[in-house]
Amino acid sequence: MSTTGQESEPAAAKAADTAPLTEQERIVQLARATAGGGSTLAQPAPEPTFREGVSAYVARLRGGDIGSLPAIAGLVVLFVLFSALRPDTFPTPGNIANLLVQASSIIVLAMGLTFVLLLGDIDLSAGVAGGASAAVMALVLRETGVNWIVGLLAALVTGLVLGTLIGLLVARVGIPSFVVTLAFFLGVQGITLRLIGEGGTIAVRDDVIVAIANSNVPVWLGWVLALAAAAGYAAVSLLRWTGQRRRGLSRDNLGVVVLRVVVVAAVLLLVTAVLSQNRARVASIHLAGIPYSVPLIAVLLVVLTLVLGRTRYGRHVYAVGGNPEAARRAGISVRGIRMSVFMIGSTLAALAGVIDASRLNSVAPGSGGANTLLLGVGAAVIGGTSLFGGKGRVSNAVIGGLVIAAIANGLGLLGQAQYVNYLVTGVVLLLAATVDAVSRRRRASSAV
Repeated sequence: MSTTGQESEPAAAKAADTAPLTEQERIVQLARATAGGGSTLAQPAPEPTFREGVSAYVARLRGGDIGSLPAIAGLVVLFVLFSALRPDTFPTPGNIANLLVQASSIIVLAMGLTFVLLLGDIDLSAGVAGGASAAVMALVLRETGVNWIVGLLAALVTGLVLGTLIGLLVARVGIPSFVVTLAFFLGVQGITLRLIGEGGTIAVRDDVIVAIANSNVPVWLGWVLALAAAAGYAAVSLLRWTGQRRRGLSRDNLGVVVLRVVVVAAVLLLVTAVLSQNRARVASIHLAGIPYSVPLIAVLLVVLTLVLGRTRYGRHVYAVGGNPEAARRAGISVRGIRMSVFMIGSTLAALAGVIDASRLNSVAPGSGGANTLLLGVGAAVIGGTSLFGGKGRVSNAVIGGLVIAAIANGLGLLGQAQYVNYLVTGVVLLLAATVDAVSRRRRASSAV
């Protein structure tokens, strides 16, 4: 053997020893150490350098694990493009606030649909379920004059009942979700029409309900919430990294973690600074602060992310979405999980209907119809949730909802016809589905 060949083997071995371990390699290493009677932390995973952390992230992207990166990049491009084309209107505080309010109901609807899509199912009735739930709330408030809490609970219970019925038919009877939810899509519209009456509307006058989409958090409280959100995200990220280091698990470079925290905090504080400016067109009126729907979405994002990422139920949802048969053999109640996601989806659809009714100050027979469902599904998929199941996060709904709202808002400011909005949104959705399919194929090939 040549000298070059003799020297290449130690060099390769040294490179392999210093390369950061993947999670699966670390598990194998721990299992071997345990089997040999040694300490499970005898060989802790080395901490990668900043360059190695970036290289590992690039490698994950090439392997198909791209997450929400395309949607985030698209959102940045849209903001830059529309700001350049309409610098006097699009980037103004007033328009940013309007954009966030317009996106709120879509985001909440997409959050619920994310749970359904994680199992590879679909809920075609989510939009009209939200409209019917809002109609029930409006009727309860108008006819009885009860507190807004009772009206809101009536809407949420309506959504929960509809989701339970859908879940029973899908999970217990075994009817495909497409057929069941299509039937509910038609039937629930009939219920809404019966409640409101053809051509009629129900006005929403409750001050608290109307304030959800039409009033703002005090400026000082907005800053407190923004700082608390940034600090909370930083604490969670650093505690997670510290825990991985303490257990000897593979982890990102600390510099990469800090950079991620800085970017998120900068975005939160920048948006808060913009919305804290007076955006009233009349000098005698002071209009500033974050719309109430934004903190509502933030709370939902935190709670639902913890449910999916930090609980046994969330792990079961991903397991069933990834491989239902394997999940069943592992003792997971596949039927129970399938039923629960439709219950969650319809309940959040009801909340989305309430936000929409707040924004419009009324409920009509067509509320939740038309393209509402398509926008909700589009927001989840554009944000990075897979149509094939087993892959997605609640945060995908937020990013995708902002993309859809930015398209509609920007094209409206440019004076484009409605058909252009549909065409552009359809193309973006198709691109997102294509990226999802290609990424899935790459992940499958890289795992072989």
